[in-house]
Amino acid sequence: MTESSPTARERIVAGAADMISRRGLNATSIRETAKHARAPLGSTYHYFPDGKQQLATEAVRYTGEWVARSLRKELEAGPVAGLQAFLALWRGIVVDSDFRAGCPVLAVSIEEPPTDETPTALAAAAEVFAKWESLLADSLCEHGAEPQQAAQLATLIVAAVEGTVAMCRAQRSAQPLDHTAEQLQALILAATKT
Repeated sequence: MTESSPTARERIVAGAADMISRRGLNATSIRETAKHARAPLGSTYHYFPDGKQQLATEAVRYTGEWVARSLRKELEAGPVAGLQAFLALWRGIVVDSDFRAGCPVLAVSIEEPPTDETPTALAAAAEVFAKWESLLADSLCEHGAEPQQAAQLATLIVAAVEGTVAMCRAQRSAQPLDHTAEQLQALILAATKT
């Protein structure tokens, strides 16, 4: 979102990301998204003429960039700081929503696509995960990890955190995040030898 008052289009995209994080893609309708975003239904179809897949794709990209901005900033202090920020971001989402919200990127990734072709929202989710992995891997390399190990550890971090968010929702507890944080931090320290 921009620093100024969000536009109707931005509110709709953010609202879609929020609804997908709570209900999943298949249970999120354009009508409900417009209502959630306090936007006229007609403007939703105006901004997203290709419908739900276009809106979901933009919601995934919105979330991806929002997380990537936080990661970029925190990774300046190193991969442990980046991990802590990544975990804190998701902790805030699951706890503040009373364990009702998770990651819209994951939600889009795990639902059965409506056709045999790869929907744009699913392709966007793959790009988002790859971007997060790349940011983490680059930081790990900058701090002494071997490139292959950095890439593998970055994948593990993203996969572990995303899976842990789902576990938190199921257990109605943030404890899985604490366990994951401790182990991932140990792996980062071993890989970077800091």
